[in-house]
Amino acid sequence: MKSLMPAARDLKLRPWAAAICMSAAVIASSAGLAFATGLPDDDTVTVSHGLSVFGDLKYGPDFTHFDYVNPDAPKGGEISTWAFGTFDSLTPFILKGNPGALASVFYDTLMSGSLDEPDAMYGSVAETAEYPESREWVIFNMRPEARFRDGSPLTAEDVVFTFETLRDKGRPSYKLLFKDFVGAEVLDTHKVKFTFKPDGALREAYLTAAGLPILSKAYYETVDFEETSLEAPMGSGAYELESVEPGRSITYKRRDDYWAKDLPVNVGQNNFDRIKVEYFADYTTAFEAFKAGAYTYREEFLSRLWATGYDFPAIDKGWVKVETLPDGRPAGTQGFWFNLRRDKFSDPRVREAIGLAFNFEWSNQSLFHGLYTRTDSFWENSGMQAEGMPTEKELELLEPLRGQVPDSVFTDPAFAPAESNPANAGDRRALRRASKLLDEAGWTVGDDGKRRNADGEVLSVEFLNDSPSFDRIILPFVDNLERLGIDATAQRVDAAQATQRQKKFEYDVVVQRYAMSQTPGTELRGIFGSDSADIEGSNNIAGLKDEAVDQLIQNIEAATTREDLNAAVRALDRVLRAKHIWIPQWYKPVHNIAYFDMYERPYTDNPPPSGLGELSIWWYNPEKAAALKAEGALQ
Repeated sequence: MKSLMPAARDLKLRPWAAAICMSAAVIASSAGLAFATGLPDDDTVTVSHGLSVFGDLKYGPDFTHFDYVNPDAPKGGEISTWAFGTFDSLTPFILKGNPGALASVFYDTLMSGSLDEPDAMYGSVAETAEYPESREWVIFNMRPEARFRDGSPLTAEDVVFTFETLRDKGRPSYKLLFKDFVGAEVLDTHKVKFTFKPDGALREAYLTAAGLPILSKAYYETVDFEETSLEAPMGSGAYELESVEPGRSITYKRRDDYWAKDLPVNVGQNNFDRIKVEYFADYTTAFEAFKAGAYTYREEFLSRLWATGYDFPAIDKGWVKVETLPDGRPAGTQGFWFNLRRDKFSDPRVREAIGLAFNFEWSNQSLFHGLYTRTDSFWENSGMQAEGMPTEKELELLEPLRGQVPDSVFTDPAFAPAESNPANAGDRRALRRASKLLDEAGWTVGDDGKRRNADGEVLSVEFLNDSPSFDRIILPFVDNLERLGIDATAQRVDAAQATQRQKKFEYDVVVQRYAMSQTPGTELRGIFGSDSADIEGSNNIAGLKDEAVDQLIQNIEAATTREDLNAAVRALDRVLRAKHIWIPQWYKPVHNIAYFDMYERPYTDNPPPSGLGELSIWWYNPEKAAALKAEGALQ
């Protein structure tokens, strides 16, 4: 999946995703050795080196490294990339401030994810995990050798402190994430127990605990957790802060004394001595900087540049390599999202009409060089995408909600946007359909050409946009809406303003992309759940409050097989699409990348399905780097 937006704009669903090298949403469950304990005879406890949601783990207890890494990869050198906008903090867990890219890299987790299993985790700070068949609790047996950067031991007290601090002082969305937690307790110095509500989302709760970024209790005795800071926090991860230029760049340095560098989950990873992120306020400026060698790795999200811009001298001279690699993840949910907190968007006919004014086919042909495919599903490019009429399994979940979900869910195939005329940005047929829907919804055109409701209020739509590259997409859309009598505007703001307005839900329509999990679960509460709609800074940017949707999310959380999960996700996908809460944009199931030819990697044309691993499993070739520097290729 690709978008026209820089990677920095992708919204990760879980704050520890960067630390465990997986795109947002890492969850896992049972596998291992069962044994008897002091529990009742009918209660069997599993002890395992790893956790998996469905089926057996790929890697056994004696695995030495993940298959997709080079265990002998050399360490050294630097890789640099870019981010959009600005930052004023290295604290990613609070609502205040704008955290820097990769700020989760400082922290270890109890267990770590892999790039070749979408729903598995393996021991990191925790050597093993114990849990009963009911999954109402989990005990993590921690490694005594685990250490923070200052050499102090990482203990169960730190894990409990982390949970309680994030729950009580972290971003408001943490309260929703921990909704099914009863609490955490120290059993001994290196043994911690989490207990969950019996009627909660037990498939995932103990994996949420496994993925928490572990904070130092001692460090925060003298540091205010709730304040932003550009000082290096106390973590136990593979990287520490080397330098920071506020708003301009961050450089992370690999720790030679990292306590976990030889664990199987880390062998062949964390290969660069330095990872640097350069910040740019403008997409074009960032691209020109790459061409000049200001940074060394770039994934291209702008189709116009990919089609026409990659013919600069550094490529001709062989300094820069340009590649297209497959992306095995769901395409992601990029689109124009309505703010349903605003009454003018309460009628789905209004939302559908506005969607008809976006001519994707014209945009793709005229602006994107035909590189993209229209998205219609929230789980595009995956087996969880609803298609055609509901299946029998889907109907089992949907029938109890009849009358609470749109009738079209039962009578029509899963909604897909109508194709527009690619030869004309203002497709008259589509606009006529949109006009009829608006009339039906009570927004009629007056003598001045403006659409008003019965109270005389003008229908207005403001697009919040912080990317100059998106102007060419939004402005023709605005023109079409004006033809319909809608007072449409494109409001350009800088990245910091956009972030703050999104946190406070101060927008009509906003562009956003979520990288959806291959095993969806509790993170969906934060995007579509009623409880998250009014939580400032939550991922529920649409402000969706719907009891039927809440029930469908619960069905996903309760699924015990992959087949049941897929059916439950398709049912939710079908309902969300019928409600027109967004206007889907586009995708391309590949990574378009360019980098200075000074790196090696453990694969050629087929990366792991969950990511390229460029910042972790690639490595630096000093001979190639020296040759580039000698030729003046790099700044």
